[in-house]
Amino acid sequence: MSQTKPPAKANTTVRALVASASGSFLEWYDFYLFGIAASLVFPQLFFPDSSETAGILESFGVFAAGFVMRPIGAVLFGHFGDRIGRRRMLLITILLMGGCTFVIGLLPTHAAIGTAAPLLLMVLRLLQGLGIGGEFGGGALVALENAPTGRRGVMGSVHQMGTPCGLLVATGVFSLVQLLPEPDLHSWGWRVPFLLGGLFLAVAYYIRRNLSETEVFRGEADRPRPLPVLSLLREHPKNTLLAVGARMADAVTFNVINVFGIAYATTHLGLSGAMMLNGFTIAAAVEIATIPVIGHISDRIGRRPVYMFGIAVCLVTAVAYFPLLATGNTLIVWATIVVALAVGTGCMFAIQGTLFAEMFGTRTRYTGLGVVYQSSALIGGAPTPAIATALAAAFGQSYWPVAVYMGAMCLLSLVCVGLAAETHRSGLVATATR
Repeated sequence: MSQTKPPAKANTTVRALVASASGSFLEWYDFYLFGIAASLVFPQLFFPDSSETAGILESFGVFAAGFVMRPIGAVLFGHFGDRIGRRRMLLITILLMGGCTFVIGLLPTHAAIGTAAPLLLMVLRLLQGLGIGGEFGGGALVALENAPTGRRGVMGSVHQMGTPCGLLVATGVFSLVQLLPEPDLHSWGWRVPFLLGGLFLAVAYYIRRNLSETEVFRGEADRPRPLPVLSLLREHPKNTLLAVGARMADAVTFNVINVFGIAYATTHLGLSGAMMLNGFTIAAAVEIATIPVIGHISDRIGRRPVYMFGIAVCLVTAVAYFPLLATGNTLIVWATIVVALAVGTGCMFAIQGTLFAEMFGTRTRYTGLGVVYQSSALIGGAPTPAIATALAAAFGQSYWPVAVYMGAMCLLSLVCVGLAAETHRSGLVATATR
């Protein structure tokens, strides 16, 4: 008997993957772009009256503010996504994310309107965080709930490929505008990457507007939960806590090596911003190729061993990252960034959506994915650049306290993954009754 997938099913799967990846790309283009700008230009443009360290901390504070709204967005969009479906929520989330990014590109700076400028930046960042909070769960489920059991790792990884694509484009575009003379960069050049987000928004919205509801959700239409977030905490309390802890290594590691790392390397290690951004551009390109391979491997040997390998690489990174950057050798710096991002965080990130989705039932899955992902982002991702900056400053700009902090979070994640059950052979519908 032929195992060829029916054309209608194949077309649905392709549309789901494209819609999922497009939203993920927009989400992470917006995220990385704001983080890069917060490191390199926002302190001068929006906090010019502060000292160098204080300006960076204030800029990172606005960056972190978006994380506060992400759990709220996860619960809000997860509630309606679990009750009435994934599709409509995904249209709203991309409008919030992309729309705020575009408006940031039009925002007056401190030189034009004074203290109102950072306040407006904060408001837009909060709204952006609300949309991002609802995007991850729905975007991942569009791919995963249309996937057969033995292929969820690969299909989930396609959704995650939007992340390095977003990083690649964000860092690439910002690297180009950084070639401008500083007066041009600070007057209009920094706006170009944000305005470009409006174009990406139009494309993503067009792709998603004709998306159909997922097959798994339609199959459980008669099992709604009045309050999915309460059902999540009642039915899956252990898995919720373990998943939050499991993601801490990725959330902390990425923000140490990228957001804090770029600022620290350019300010205290004497590296150029272009060298660091080029390194992350190369790493993102490599990660695009490695993510589907990692997803495929997790379908063969399981999620836990792949995830734990990524944590182990990040533990080594905690010790070696800044000493290797301090060599100043371009090839060593780039190779270090590639290993840390494409292998270390890559082995975790590639399968996070799949692993966490398999830990929850259909009618709490959107909420569960969002709550886990955004809560860990709030706890581990949001404060990390500021914590790392404060730790380094408290110890004479030494990177070792930052390495200890990063290593401790990796150990926490290792324990949580070790306590979690293997899920790669389970069915998504069956998960609801376990």
